[in-house]
Amino acid sequence: MATTSRTPKSTPASRAARTDAGSLLGLRSATKAATATDAEVRSAVRKGYPFRVLDEVSKHLARPSHEINAVLGIPPRTFARRKAAKQFTPEESDRIYRLARTVQLAVDVLGSDEKARNWLKTPNRALGGEVPFELLDTDIGARQVEAALLRVAYGIVS
Repeated sequence: MATTSRTPKSTPASRAARTDAGSLLGLRSATKAATATDAEVRSAVRKGYPFRVLDEVSKHLARPSHEINAVLGIPPRTFARRKAAKQFTPEESDRIYRLARTVQLAVDVLGSDEKARNWLKTPNRALGGEVPFELLDTDIGARQVEAALLRVAYGIVS
């Protein structure tokens, strides 16, 4: 019995698996590729992101900076110091990456920035009635939001 090899169709889930938060952050590859590699993103996190990456994330979220700062756990005075220094710490950069990764996954799964923004600000039954954006202040919350998005991508009712 002969078997045929089929190329899997591109589904929201397969697109979500190729999420590139580095491009959402405005990071470009040192090798002139359109986006940074995982190793380059990891290196950038370890060095601390330049302040401009937060502008890139903010564009996609269209949320007030105080809400973004709250999710990132950055107090207003610290935020002002980072803005003056034009650099985030590695720990803050890691939180920014977590936020960007989840936002990019939402865009990939839902198909547009606008749909992702609406989904992230609407209470979600699969998340116990919580607003997905508000859960992004912790790693476990971000993982729960990502799991809910992947259920949407795979067509699982949640």
